[in-house]
Amino acid sequence: MTRVLIVEDSATMRHHLREALAPDPQLEVVGEAPDGERAVQMTARLRPDVITMDMMLPGISGLAATEQIMAEHPTPILVVSSADREELFSTYNALAAGAVDVMEKPRGDDSDADWAVRLRTSLRLVARIRVITHPRARLDGRVATPPPRPATAPVPVPITPGALAVVAVGASTGGPGVLTELLRSLPPNFPAPVLIVQHIAASEQFAVAFSDWLGGQTGRDVRYAVDGTLVSRVAGQIVLAPPDRHLFVRDRMLRLSTDPPRHSCRPSVDVLFESVADEFGPSAAGCLLTGMGRDGAAGLLRMRDRGAVTFAQDEASCTVYGMPREAALLGAATHVLPPVRIAARLAELHPPGVRR
Repeated sequence: MTRVLIVEDSATMRHHLREALAPDPQLEVVGEAPDGERAVQMTARLRPDVITMDMMLPGISGLAATEQIMAEHPTPILVVSSADREELFSTYNALAAGAVDVMEKPRGDDSDADWAVRLRTSLRLVARIRVITHPRARLDGRVATPPPRPATAPVPVPITPGALAVVAVGASTGGPGVLTELLRSLPPNFPAPVLIVQHIAASEQFAVAFSDWLGGQTGRDVRYAVDGTLVSRVAGQIVLAPPDRHLFVRDRMLRLSTDPPRHSCRPSVDVLFESVADEFGPSAAGCLLTGMGRDGAAGLLRMRDRGAVTFAQDEASCTVYGMPREAALLGAATHVLPPVRIAARLAELHPPGVRR
């Protein structure tokens, strides 16, 4: 039995959530909190297996409640949010603070037909994820920061400084926070373009706002890929795969497609990594970050086979050690490191002033 705490200020929406969960005998609603303060209190008292979290709450916000819960009683959180721009930014902040995933509230149109099924599926998946006290929630000093666990690399491989043509990055569950950490840790003048596939299980409106949020969090030039753009024209920029489009490279140009999903994902990390391996070989670097499943592992192996330097995020820093674990098991990762150390190695690969 999966015990669910509903956090939502609207009585109508709380009723809707209860009705959506009722058909599944394995999902039990153990409490309902109409505000952030009671959400924190009920989490401590009821110790639910998973929480649905609204962002716009009276009193302390859904973001503040998420941070406090992740500091004191870490619990898997599914943000159930509207597509309002202010709420979207709070949603991404909550994901960076330790919430696991996001789902859009019903929109009142045809897209609602399978909403209840998607909610139940998401809650079952989110509840299975092992969460830990999140570093961002330690900022007020309530929880002591434990000493970091040492990262390990399967084979120590020296890095030879040179000129990277491109860095390819893939992330899924837990990605927004990790991407923020990685990009903030790169030198401000890092010249290579960074191409990113981030799985976001939400509407196009949710996903499009991600570029603005990530740019604001990192101080970087973040934008969505435009089909036919030369890779050399996006030097120094952070380029995201658009919602529901594969991003890949062909003839040194960014390309987008609606080809079938890979590993049930579109965009797919494997599609990006395989194209970068074939186009750029040893002048590329690949980074596979936190996420569920195995998307990106085979593509990272192809990058390594073509001479690229490849990174997988280490287990200690992952929200979900799924995709990086698959890459490590395949021998696809040259280095297994936390995000800050991945950024440091990328900086060594492409020192300031070195350009292709």
